Amino acid sequence: MAGANGKTLISGGRVIDPANGRDDKLDVLIDQGLIAAVDRPGSIPGDGAGRVDASGMWVTPGFVDMHVHLREPGYEYKETIASGCRSAVAGGVTSVACMANTNPVNDNGAVTQLILARARAAGLARVYPIGALSVGLEGEHLAEFGEMYEAGIVAVSDDGRPVMNSGLMRRALEYARMFGFPVIAHEEDLCLSEGGVMNEGFTSMRLGLSGIPAAGEAAMVGRDIELARYTGGRLHLAHLSTAQSVELVRRAKDEGLEVSAEAAPHHFILDETAAEGYNTNAKMYPPLRTAKDVEAIRAGLADGAIDTIATDHAPHHHDEKVGEFDRAAFGIVGLETMLPLTMTLVREGVLSAERMVDAMSTAPARNLGLEAGTLSVGVAADLTVLDPEAEWRLEPAALESKSKNTPFGGWGLKGRVERTMVGGRTVWEAA
Repeated sequence: MAGANGKTLISGGRVIDPANGRDDKLDVLIDQGLIAAVDRPGSIPGDGAGRVDASGMWVTPGFVDMHVHLREPGYEYKETIASGCRSAVAGGVTSVACMANTNPVNDNGAVTQLILARARAAGLARVYPIGALSVGLEGEHLAEFGEMYEAGIVAVSDDGRPVMNSGLMRRALEYARMFGFPVIAHEEDLCLSEGGVMNEGFTSMRLGLSGIPAAGEAAMVGRDIELARYTGGRLHLAHLSTAQSVELVRRAKDEGLEVSAEAAPHHFILDETAAEGYNTNAKMYPPLRTAKDVEAIRAGLADGAIDTIATDHAPHHHDEKVGEFDRAAFGIVGLETMLPLTMTLVREGVLSAERMVDAMSTAPARNLGLEAGTLSVGVAADLTVLDPEAEWRLEPAALESKSKNTPFGGWGLKGRVERTMVGGRTVWEAA
């Protein structure tokens, strides 16, 4: 869409840019892949520029998803870096941070470099690898943070597995301080959750399924907050799902600790009753909790206790999600549904439009130290143009992700990405 002079003018849209306090009808000029100007409609000379009419649309910084499983290397039958990045840009996500539970595990510089090379070849979303906290994700010995940092990681995490060894978590927080990146924690006490497949409560009892108690998450959140206090390390809490966890994070932030947190859309849209009928597409990790927990997650997003929305995009092959609930894989895809599901909170008055964009773009970029999440002049033109009123029905087969495991199939959704740009280049446009 760029003109012959390398310029593109996006005109007439509502520009929502929390990093710069903007929420107004403005024009955006892109020149040679960078934001060149943001100003009142009609005030930016657009001679020779390609033009994008954004009337009735929102123009935001590209979304930053700091919790994605791209599966490659090793599990390409579920997702590849290329297919995951197509799914990302279809959902307005211009930057993805991918977890280390690949095969081989991303616990060394060589795997980090491979991921980045495959991402460059795909040429879609920007990809930021997250390195393993422990060698092989085994929770016994620290991985070599320095080697992975030199190769390009932006954080460390054993996501998918909690770090049960408190001493190891302490050393990880101390070691990560040397490089200035956060430790991302999957909070679960395996001694309490072992064998569980859904939230422990009335629904699990009625369905005859083993439960995962909310106390197991809150106990580990409390432990790691205390370790962050002791070490001065940066702690990011992944996919919070319980009311107790939200309150612990709120108190930690009130104390000024270096703690941030995320919630996934499925944890503020669905509760445990979605598993009725043994619906394996509603089996996720951590599990869907109670209606009370859903309300607490929403309140945490509204007041900033939970600063970030991330998808925990977890693609699985069809065969891994059919059959007995006990045996089905945990996880759902989420990159292409994050926007419309979060828009539900905006329409219900839980979040303002600016708070939504902050949680989906500005805050996660800040958490990972990325030059993203802003439409400041001079930064790379990574942006999303969306129609807040567009209504559509989710057909899993039409998803760009290689996997189709979603509990939202057949849902009528509102809010759709119309255009995604990375470095000023259109990488996704709605048909």
